[in-house]
Amino acid sequence: MEQEMVSQSDKALLVIKTESCEKDATNVCVHVLNNSTPFPTLDHKGTEKWRTLFIAYKTLGVVFGGLVTSPLYVYPSMQLKSPTEENYLGIFSIMFWTLSLIGLVKYASIAVRADDQGEGGTFALYSLLCRKININILSSKRSCANSCTTEKQSKLGKFFEESLVARRLLLFIAILGMCMLIGDGVLTPAISVLSAMDGIRAPFPSITKTWVEILSAVVLIALFLLQKYGTSRVSFLFSPIMGAWTLTTPLVGIFSIIKHYPSIYKAISPHYIFTFFWRNGKEGWLLLSGTILCITGSEAMFADLGHFNKSSIQIAFLFTIYPSLVLTYAGQTAYLIRNPNDHKDGFYKFIPSAVYWPMFVVSTLAAIVASQSLISATFSIIKQSVALDYFPRVKIVHTSTRQEGEVYSPEVNYILMLLCVAVILIFGDGQEIGNAFGVVVTMVMLITTTLLTLVMIIVWRTPPVLAALYFVVFFVMEGVYVSSVFTKIPEGGWIPFAISLILAFIMFGWFYGRQRKMEYELTNRIDMDRLKTLLSDPGIQRVPGLCFFYTKIQDGLTPVFGHYLKNMKSLHNIIVFTTLRYTMVAKVPPHERIIASKLGLKGVYGCIIQYGYADSLSLEGVDFVLQVTDGLQNHVRDLFDQAQSTTSLDEEIADIKEAKLAGVVHVRGKTRFHISKSSSWFDRNMIAFYEVLHSNCRSALPALGIPLPHCIEVGMRYEV
Repeated sequence: MEQEMVSQSDKALLVIKTESCEKDATNVCVHVLNNSTPFPTLDHKGTEKWRTLFIAYKTLGVVFGGLVTSPLYVYPSMQLKSPTEENYLGIFSIMFWTLSLIGLVKYASIAVRADDQGEGGTFALYSLLCRKININILSSKRSCANSCTTEKQSKLGKFFEESLVARRLLLFIAILGMCMLIGDGVLTPAISVLSAMDGIRAPFPSITKTWVEILSAVVLIALFLLQKYGTSRVSFLFSPIMGAWTLTTPLVGIFSIIKHYPSIYKAISPHYIFTFFWRNGKEGWLLLSGTILCITGSEAMFADLGHFNKSSIQIAFLFTIYPSLVLTYAGQTAYLIRNPNDHKDGFYKFIPSAVYWPMFVVSTLAAIVASQSLISATFSIIKQSVALDYFPRVKIVHTSTRQEGEVYSPEVNYILMLLCVAVILIFGDGQEIGNAFGVVVTMVMLITTTLLTLVMIIVWRTPPVLAALYFVVFFVMEGVYVSSVFTKIPEGGWIPFAISLILAFIMFGWFYGRQRKMEYELTNRIDMDRLKTLLSDPGIQRVPGLCFFYTKIQDGLTPVFGHYLKNMKSLHNIIVFTTLRYTMVAKVPPHERIIASKLGLKGVYGCIIQYGYADSLSLEGVDFVLQVTDGLQNHVRDLFDQAQSTTSLDEEIADIKEAKLAGVVHVRGKTRFHISKSSSWFDRNMIAFYEVLHSNCRSALPALGIPLPHCIEVGMRYEV
């Protein structure tokens, strides 16, 4: 990865920009060969192993908090009626195979391999598909590279390229997965902390449920206020706590197994699953809405890839989380077999009285940690959505100089905090929150299975038999779970649907408005011939200085420039039309970040700033101007070298330097929609909603670090 990030010369950059895809690949290969590093030594390998183990330890506090604390609320969320020994053995068998198949096989072994340059989540899967087949609506250089190859496209890939309905459905599925994951970020803190704090009522019966809810809300508020310090610092505080929880709960489980039911592990046999459903029928099917919670938080293994790495997540799950959960659930089940009516408090009841208070403290602290995994994943997903223009711009803060995926958003953080507190205070019943939680968990898993199957077929070219086997096993398994949890929608399951619907409406309204805006700009764009005509007007005066004029489209200029020129009647000596281009890749190498070019007119240049959805707009204003002007000068030199002429080379470079010294200004359009009377009802309402969102979101320009005194906004109305 470090080799890929090494900067090339500007001359090589121009070759990459102008040559064909085949020659582009050749130049990149030369760059890698010329910048190759020696093979790692044994000492280096040993250091890397220790570093991976240390990162695996840190994942305990961020990635696995929600998953490993699930024993707090799984049994209490089940509506068991006079359970028998056979029932408990069947439930444990279901949980064991759910953890093994979904947790160990699907997420830890397969899903983590489907990262998009280190980033995970449903949008990463969608990005992989967009770069392999022509289904994305955003520009992507790597999509072009793929189209230049002679690789034969799969039939499924051709189907998506040719079907507009299929492409829209695929986008909707990716958006729904993101919305459900954000809903998960609301419910995980609520149910984890509430379930842990409920343990205080056993030794103090006088404490009412209301006080437990208030105390839980206070704890969550404190947790959200800590988020601004970043994932690394939070992980440093929380990983020891989660390590203590991961170690102590299986020890209690082993003690419970020995004391109550030593033969509990016979339930590993799938025979007990078939017996369970044969005996209980519909009631057994309905109980699946509770057992699915044993795997809650497993999607964070995939969504949090940007915060850590694949190896560390796999090591932590295989050697700590998975055995800890199996032993803990086995111990709980062993206790409940001997005490069948204690399932409503299935965790604290099976804790020996001698260690009750230490375990209460550890479980409360672990529940706080559990909230962190989905909060971090929510920040990552929101950042990806903002970068791809599917979500209104919010403030994104990078909290680490080493891990680019560690981000924090103040607006999102406080909205999550309010929603979590509201869920606890309004829906204090743990069973209702558990029902809502089950809906989120199953929907996210089902969406991941669907998208991952498409990645297998279209991107990985997995043999059809293996892809079909994966899809059938997990889609059927998760589909049965979904059918069960959907029966709980009236009993609290509607909460995540309401949250997801609101988020989806915001995303659709923003996306629709951005598309209409882009449509107007492309229809009324200024091409090079018209630009030449405008600049040839004798009434236009050229003034000293360097102007960066920001435009959203790459093939021409936005109508804002014509509006500006018509009213100002002047233009700087050097003008650089600058486009911020987000690509459907996670990260753009630094040598491809800024691409400068001459547009064929005196003093008129173009500049494209490329960013992936996991990159940070971290350029400072002065550095940005310096990089662009250096790129322009190198570009001009290359053009004159190709023409084998130096007649006006020095003059043109001197003009650029002189304009930079005279002063730099950044001009951007501030556009609004003017809704005509002929617009449809749908257009009027959606555009009005977009205007509300646009008026309250952040500007993209300050993210470059450009001083506000150097910025000018040109207002213009687009008629729709």
